[in-house]
Amino acid sequence: MKTRLISVGERMPAWVADGFAEYRKRLSRDLPLDLVEIELGNRGKGRDAQRAIADEGAAVLAALSKDAHVVALDGRGKPWSSEQLAEQLGAWRMQGRDLAILIGGPDGHATDVLARANQSWSLGPLTLPHMLVRLVVAEQLYRAVSINAGHPYHRA
Repeated sequence: MKTRLISVGERMPAWVADGFAEYRKRLSRDLPLDLVEIELGNRGKGRDAQRAIADEGAAVLAALSKDAHVVALDGRGKPWSSEQLAEQLGAWRMQGRDLAILIGGPDGHATDVLARANQSWSLGPLTLPHMLVRLVVAEQLYRAVSINAGHPYHRA
């Protein structure tokens, strides 16, 4: 199973990029993780925010493979503990499909992106910068892989 993290926004701060690269390297054998960056829609004075969200949504949908299992990060989604994420990962692997995890822009996902998602996942009630979410997701995927492998990385 290959995993694509499709994220709206570009140019991670160096410390986020370094952390993400570290977890991506750790995952390379057990759960290859690719990052697809989607350009932010035009926002600002005199611009239509809904148009920006729609443009981002169209680009996210275009980046999805046809048969991928899609998980959208969304504040209204289901919160999973690390152990529950490990269970989800096991179930996703059993499907024999690739996995796409979606991180929206500053205004969240377009409605058609949420409609395409097979599942919605919430990282909890905190509001996090979407660049930091990339690092959190990569670390949690590594933790889930470690739990499933019985590796001592996760100490619960």
